[in-house]
Amino acid sequence: MAGTPRFLTLADVAEVLNTSSAQVYALVRRGELPAIKIGGRGQWRVESSQLEDFIQRMYDETRTFVDEHPYVDAEPRGE
Repeated sequence: MAGTPRFLTLADVAEVLNTSSAQVYALVRRGELPAIKIGGRGQWRVESSQLEDFIQRMYDETRTFVDEHPYVDAEPRGE
């Protein structure tokens, strides 16, 4: 991610993933998206490389799911 800071807030991650901050927080708390907690108020930060790794893992998992669950057209097409 050229020009991206090394660490992103959960709001930044939510914007990249086009989801809510609450969803990103849930990903972090479940351990699906590695993050660190910094400062006295315990603000979460996600390293941009970790976000890219997460996105790649999601692509890989989706590819596996699609391969294992092929789409079957409910209406057969006429010949």
